[in-house]
Amino acid sequence: MSADVHVIATSSLGDHSYLATDGQSAVVVDPQRDVDRVLSLAGRTGVRVTHVVETHLHNDYVSGGLELARLTGAHYGVAAADQAPFPHLPLSDGDVVEVSPVLRLRALATPGHTFHHLSYVLEHREAVEGVFTGGSLLFGTTGRTDLLGAEHAATLAREQHASVRRLSALLPGGAAIWPTHGFGSFCSAAQASGDSSTIERERQVNPALRLAADAFVTQTLAGLDAYPAYYAHMGVLNLRGPAPVDLRPPALISPEELRARLRAGEWVVDLRHRTAYAEAHLAGTISLGLDGPMATWLGWLIGRGAPLTLVGRTPEEVAQARRELVRIGVDHVSAAAAGTPRALAADPAQVRSLPTATFAGLAAALAGDVPAGLPAPRVILDVRLGNEWRASHLDGAVHVPLPELAARAGDIPAGAVWVHCGSGYRATAAASLLARSGREVVVVDDEFAGAASSGLAMAS
Repeated sequence: MSADVHVIATSSLGDHSYLATDGQSAVVVDPQRDVDRVLSLAGRTGVRVTHVVETHLHNDYVSGGLELARLTGAHYGVAAADQAPFPHLPLSDGDVVEVSPVLRLRALATPGHTFHHLSYVLEHREAVEGVFTGGSLLFGTTGRTDLLGAEHAATLAREQHASVRRLSALLPGGAAIWPTHGFGSFCSAAQASGDSSTIERERQVNPALRLAADAFVTQTLAGLDAYPAYYAHMGVLNLRGPAPVDLRPPALISPEELRARLRAGEWVVDLRHRTAYAEAHLAGTISLGLDGPMATWLGWLIGRGAPLTLVGRTPEEVAQARRELVRIGVDHVSAAAAGTPRALAADPAQVRSLPTATFAGLAAALAGDVPAGLPAPRVILDVRLGNEWRASHLDGAVHVPLPELAARAGDIPAGAVWVHCGSGYRATAAASLLARSGREVVVVDDEFAGAASSGLAMAS
């Protein structure tokens, strides 16, 4: 009989936390800040959390480890080398965490994603079942190595290569791999592949196990792209010891107050799906739907501490958004509103629509057959990130990545802007920002993978 390992997925950030148990005692690995999910899981499975451990000081989210340990009375294990100022169980290479008489973790130093990164081998009745790899060995890739500064990226990439090879050498091929990152997280050096893996599979597919060190370092550094600006604050918060999470709903405001906030130029974020936003929205609102990585993009785009109002269809949508935002340390939401745009408008003139098109429509417009009701494209704006652009882009397009849009608005030529990304989510966010500044804009709400087959000329 093996241990049970439960996954607690945070898909909006691309991360997994884990609860491993022998049926009575449990250890939690890399918990997110909203620990009520962990407590609920422990309650449903009837186990007691005796230990909480961190693989590293996270850069992409605020940890819930300290608070979870406080609430459960569990031992809280973190890397001794990080010298955390709060009470904790300092762990180093080779240390063993006895979760129960039959369940234990063995810490292995695996620097690379961070200098003091630890992985934890899960042993049940002395048999190796798998390894919690945090930001070290991921599914088909590894954790990125530049989050502590570009000047450390090459050194950490070399250490990452050695760490992954150490895991491969020490563990049996059938050992399961349970990474924290790699499910869409910007902490991943490249796109992860699959939803499960073993040491043996990674020996076949992972660059760190297939390439020599120099080649791996070169490939890893070449693939690194921009990462969210809020990452700069996460490690500091986690080392200091995060405050308990506050999930109380923000105050609901009247249509008049909402209009005042919009007139003041504050961030008012519409949480509905982009198609609903395009059909009708309040002028000046910014589209970041809950169906996509809302917290990642909002945390990247908004100034730290700037006034923020959330607008959803229901109070429950607002509550969901608040939960996602506290995970990245956006604790203060000034206000909220719930309802349809027409119900929330203090004046019917506030309600606007956003024109949309497909790549086929863009191709037709460039050929002179502009779809009815749309302006002719004077600018094609690509708001994808650098690696996406370098892989392939529309011939003649202007490239301004979404995170740089506010600072580089002056780089966008005059005239109607047709904006696209990889699927439509970021394009709609960009279009809402441009429309707020007075630009005439059309969203290409379509998959970029189909752009070439739509008749558009490509470049690379």
